[in-house]
Amino acid sequence: MANTYTQIHIQAVFSVQNRNCIIKNPWKDELYKYVAGIIKNNGHKVLIINGMSDHVHLFFGMRPAQSLSNLMQDIKGDSSLWINKKGFIQGRFSWQQGYGAFSYGKSSVDNVINYIKNQEIHHQKKTFIEEYHDLLRKFDVDFDNRYIFKPIEWPET
Repeated sequence: MANTYTQIHIQAVFSVQNRNCIIKNPWKDELYKYVAGIIKNNGHKVLIINGMSDHVHLFFGMRPAQSLSNLMQDIKGDSSLWINKKGFIQGRFSWQQGYGAFSYGKSSVDNVINYIKNQEIHHQKKTFIEEYHDLLRKFDVDFDNRYIFKPIEWPET
């Protein structure tokens, strides 16, 4: 769009279905490159992608030509299909429903990049759910614990 100038930095966080730890090192980087391609192909700028075996953090410059919900639907839907087509796991791969998205000003970009880059170190001290709750509280997002990413609950036998 002519005469449209924006500076929108978004961190998105989402989890593997049931928070299963199935994103493995042999294919993790390939997944991140694939997701980066989806973001770029939609006209946005990737700043960093990293995560753990059960969740992913994306940080990107968002262009106003697409809604965040449509972009996240593309990322999660296309990457699920790609993972299943590649056969990286036994059974069917899917992402858990929903995501968290948080906006940052330019002065925070380096800090967010470092935070995402150091996920492995960060999660030695804090679980994914603790991290996610901290993000929600930091951004003063009202939430209902019933809808926070949870592992599957098996009935007692």
